[in-house]
Amino acid sequence: MGAAASPKTATMQALVLTAPHEFEVRDAVPIPRPMSNEVLARVRAIAICGTDAEIVEGTFKGRWPRAYPFIPGHEWAGEIVEAGEVAQGYGFVPGTRVAGTSHSGCGYCRMCRTGRYNLCFNYGREDLGHRQYGHYTQGAYATYVVHTIKSVFKIPESMPLDVAALCDTASIALHSVKRPGIDPGDVYVAVGSGGMGLLTAMCARALGAARCIVVGGGRRLERAKELGFETVDYHDGDPVARVRELTGGVGADVAADSAGTKESVGQTIRMVRKGGRVAFTGIPKEPSSIDFQKVVLDELDLYGVRANRNTMEEVIPLMADGRIPAAKLITHHFPLREFREALRTFNERVDGALKVIVEP
Repeated sequence: MGAAASPKTATMQALVLTAPHEFEVRDAVPIPRPMSNEVLARVRAIAICGTDAEIVEGTFKGRWPRAYPFIPGHEWAGEIVEAGEVAQGYGFVPGTRVAGTSHSGCGYCRMCRTGRYNLCFNYGREDLGHRQYGHYTQGAYATYVVHTIKSVFKIPESMPLDVAALCDTASIALHSVKRPGIDPGDVYVAVGSGGMGLLTAMCARALGAARCIVVGGGRRLERAKELGFETVDYHDGDPVARVRELTGGVGADVAADSAGTKESVGQTIRMVRKGGRVAFTGIPKEPSSIDFQKVVLDELDLYGVRANRNTMEEVIPLMADGRIPAAKLITHHFPLREFREALRTFNERVDGALKVIVEP
């Protein structure tokens, strides 16, 4: 596919949310214009994220999005077609292939200056430079999208654009295992067998884990087995007991919960050994019960994970050389006009759906 040309019209196709549960694909949405530190990119592929599904449903109404109409989407890849003066100075010129991520910190607060821009103190202040694309800032389910150069990353020519659309998810997965840390030879457990759970297992293996166990259910576990991971089906009984059985009664060294359910949070904590480390990537939507007596007496380390910081440039080469085989998670492709069917396929896990790619 050749490099995209600068748009010849003033409008584009885009998925527009109009209210909770309500959306439409419009063909005459104004194309956004980039400022000096921004680029306009032709979106070639965008992956449906679990958060996208929640935003469509209106789960976070008032926060993500703040108001309607709204264009969601943040896991995308494409080519730059226009770039501001500052962006070009940093090498983001038309024709550059890039993958996007959602967070762009203000750049000036203490969190941003220490590299933790995902926790920017000025979150939500677009007047101060903060953006979170596809959440409260207009996103990428469209022919074109504008991003600051703080949230686009160059990708190798050899990387297919549908695979590149998974860079954001993979970067969060990498952050999810870097937070608790992976030591060579560790036993790692991914609680959740969706795309994020499988990517955390891939990342843990790339960082030196000796064994990776995936806890989940349905056809997604079959994909986990194909990827070489050990599996535990929570439909077959207590997953905590099964993980402990697989680890000689000791428990895993590290576990990460991407499921984010009321039950999974507590189960993940109970799966690790004394001195174990636990990360939480899924966003629980209801209070969870945690056994803090175990946390104290077993001296466990608990880590929250908010999207990612500084891991896009780390994960892209690992994906490019196959050490993180993210391409194996892509199960479906749909044109943007068929977004309703694409979302149904993702939500209902049709044919074991994992990563569903939408192509504007």
